Amino acid sequence: MGLIVVALAIVGYAVVSKRLSTTPFSGPLLFMVVGVVIGPSALALIHGAFDTQVIEWLLEGALALVLFTDALGISSGDWRAKSRVPLRLLVIGMPLTIVLGWLAARALLPPMDIWEAALIGICLAPTDAALGQAVVTSRKVPELIRQSLNIESGLNDGLALPFFVLALAAAAEAEHVGTEGVAEVFLRSLVLAALIGAVVGWAGALMLSLARERGWVGREWSQIGTLGLVFLAFTAADHVGGSGFIATWVAGVAFGRATHGRLADAAMLSEDLGGLLATVSFLGFGAVLLGPILGHVTWQIVVYAILSLTVIRLVPVAISLIGSGFARPTYLFVGWFGPRGLASIVFGLFVAEEALPNGSIILDTVFVTVALSVILHGVSAVWGAARYGRWYEGAISSDPELPEARDVGELRVRRRITAHAGHRT
Repeated sequence: MGLIVVALAIVGYAVVSKRLSTTPFSGPLLFMVVGVVIGPSALALIHGAFDTQVIEWLLEGALALVLFTDALGISSGDWRAKSRVPLRLLVIGMPLTIVLGWLAARALLPPMDIWEAALIGICLAPTDAALGQAVVTSRKVPELIRQSLNIESGLNDGLALPFFVLALAAAAEAEHVGTEGVAEVFLRSLVLAALIGAVVGWAGALMLSLARERGWVGREWSQIGTLGLVFLAFTAADHVGGSGFIATWVAGVAFGRATHGRLADAAMLSEDLGGLLATVSFLGFGAVLLGPILGHVTWQIVVYAILSLTVIRLVPVAISLIGSGFARPTYLFVGWFGPRGLASIVFGLFVAEEALPNGSIILDTVFVTVALSVILHGVSAVWGAARYGRWYEGAISSDPELPEARDVGELRVRRRITAHAGHRT
């Protein structure tokens, strides 16, 4: 029954998706609300171990595809040469967000181990542009700003992975609930998985490039072959006890470096499928993960969620942009549009598997923050892009040399199937 409900939700949303593209009702928001309604805490159309397992596979498959296709952007040096803003957000902003989130968790939430608190900060550090897609597709927003937000969102989930894996292993070791020590996790989950991903991505790229040059394969099967590489990297790493997500992310980096963008069209199927699964996964999130916890959310968790989406994001972004010459509205705009989404949810699922003493608090905090982000960033995306666009239009008319107006061209960034896909305002 659960799969039938999911299929009906996809079809129903598809027929009105373009109409909704100019409204505050984003795809993730609508799917999450539908999920809560049909989940075990309401209509119970989705329930049982089988439906839960299917949804977990959906979430993990979506993240694996998103990690691979996002990592392809690292192979292009265009964004690094034309703008240092994404680098500032990734190298300065994200680590500061993790630290500030960790400190806030220690101060506000019930007493927990230092590594458990760190897990909250790490889980909620990656951003997800799909939750505010209007911001990165609106022509009213200067190219530099929307490209920077999209690139940051595309890369920070992969960069957060090693920190998350090591913090989770340290927390499990400290509480004596894990079967592997930090050193073993480092070697198996990071080093071995990265090696597998590099081999799969590099060898796969070379084989597809050679096949394309000799006319052995067309565009369609190039896309199918690339999709196969994603799951090969993931399953191979998982088979030896490594992190499939790190393997797919590294495979994406290796694939992009080996092809230098020459096989960009080969990743289109993986991008579209990953975008679809990522959007639909919010239905499962609402039904199986969010709905059951709503009845016992504490005020401390709600306050932390609000801080995570405001101060914990805004302050690191402001620090990272010092010296950029940007105006205050840009600081606020970039700081606000850091939605939390798919990566945070999947990280939370892995925390649940470790049976940490405060695992339920970590999960509740992460899931409530994501849910609040889905609502607030989804509702404010269209309005925020329009308001910031009006400010930018007035500012550039009086100062054509505005730093925000710097030309970065049409850099290749990820595409997502959401309510705003294909919509340009």
